[in-house]
Amino acid sequence: MKRILIVEDDTSISELERDYLEVAGFETEIAGDGEEGLRLALGREYDLILLDVMLPGRSGFEVCRELRAQKEIPILMVSAKKDDIDKIRGLGLGADDYIIKPFSPSELVARVNAHLSRYDRLTSRARGAAREQEITVRQLKIWPKARRAALSGEEIKLANKEFELLLFFVNNPNIVFSKDTLFDRVWGMDSLGDASTVTVHVNRLREKIDPAGHSQFIETVWGSGYRFRM
Repeated sequence: MKRILIVEDDTSISELERDYLEVAGFETEIAGDGEEGLRLALGREYDLILLDVMLPGRSGFEVCRELRAQKEIPILMVSAKKDDIDKIRGLGLGADDYIIKPFSPSELVARVNAHLSRYDRLTSRARGAAREQEITVRQLKIWPKARRAALSGEEIKLANKEFELLLFFVNNPNIVFSKDTLFDRVWGMDSLGDASTVTVHVNRLREKIDPAGHSQFIETVWGSGYRFRM
């Protein structure tokens, strides 16, 4: 169940918002001023903050600024003011939306649902992107987009072709490739040089990702070429 914090000093409004949201299936909690709202928002886990602008103690703008510095969850600001300057200020401080009082129950629930869905999609994509950007093979980690690699937590300095060779190997594991094929696939048909370049780069790469010399990653298949062991 999604949890929503309502920060509102007008009890009749906060209870009305609570009723709307709980009927829609949300779990809610109410804070009656800016200080309490900030304390709860930072100390507990919520999925969305419904934040009034005019609050005793700290204004909704102040609370929004401090929250956004530490939390990425959706913040919906609520106000009776219709001035564009207040909307611009709230959005500029990091609020995701600005709702004008009075509003209908269906509008409140629809906006809350829309922002929760959008946040879930964004965080899901971010998690997926993070997984795609990291390849792990035992104690070896590779970040293709960042063009970085680390062995047992220690970053490895790889030349451009060494990194491309490593990336080709991990994307094609347990397959034996001849030196000619590796030269073709990593260096390209139009590159200067010959297949002997592959031997040099494989040896350099081995020294960096397998300093103990156990061939635990790149295996030589005599008379055939090289294979990356997953």
